[in-house]
Amino acid sequence: MTHPTSLNASRLLFGLTLAFAAVGAHAQPTFGNPSPTAGSQTSQKANASADQAIYQPVVYTNAAKKGPALIVLPGEIKSNNATFLQKFTANNIADFGEIELSNANFQVLERSNLGPLLNEFTLAYNLGDPQAARKFLGMGKLKSTKYIVKFDILKTEQVAAAQQGFDGRAIGNMAGLLGVFGGSRGAAQAGTVAGAGIGSVQTSETSGVWIIGMRYKIINAETTEQVANGYAEEKMEVGTKSTSVLGVSESQQGGVSLDTMVQRLIQKTVWDIDNKYK
Repeated sequence: MTHPTSLNASRLLFGLTLAFAAVGAHAQPTFGNPSPTAGSQTSQKANASADQAIYQPVVYTNAAKKGPALIVLPGEIKSNNATFLQKFTANNIADFGEIELSNANFQVLERSNLGPLLNEFTLAYNLGDPQAARKFLGMGKLKSTKYIVKFDILKTEQVAAAQQGFDGRAIGNMAGLLGVFGGSRGAAQAGTVAGAGIGSVQTSETSGVWIIGMRYKIINAETTEQVANGYAEEKMEVGTKSTSVLGVSESQQGGVSLDTMVQRLIQKTVWDIDNKYK
């Protein structure tokens, strides 16, 4: 016969198990790291660098206030930098813009609702033709459009680069020669060992800094007239560092990627729009 106290304890334990299971089921998903170097010193350094580039949500000042209905059009990329043009299209930048404007509580309407007419719609606003532009906004939710927003990349250029390093081979050779001229076998041997040690030391460090500039435009959906515009720039640094001593080497490389830079510029300009034009 089961004792009532034991039965109650079992029920309590079962209830707690279900409660913890329910909490776990609603927790944010976490993922493992299958890398064979996970947890190692190199992994920790690489992850510490990556943590600086990971997406950071922005707290927009007026996020509690609902913004007007708008459509984000693909902007223009006026930079001739080949690396940037290979990675980005105007649609990529507009996608980032939609995400951040939604986070700032603007009513972002889907560009996809325009379907194959998107290019004609964009052209109408670029040409400032209100009649041609408005005829596309007579359908569904698009009727409520107040603003058209565009984000343009105006600048992507490497503005500075620096490099420094140390090669111990020349000094190592000198140390070996000094040992030879020391006048004794011991001095020669010590000089050879010291020369080999110093000669094995090699260090190098490089840094490159880019400046990326973004302009935003806010256009009145009714008249195609420009309501406001703004501009923001950010620096992007990419660097490498390596050291080698007696055959033991260490190297690191990293920096913020172009993708992250574009998203940060979007966040910066959306913060400006949220503060000034709601």
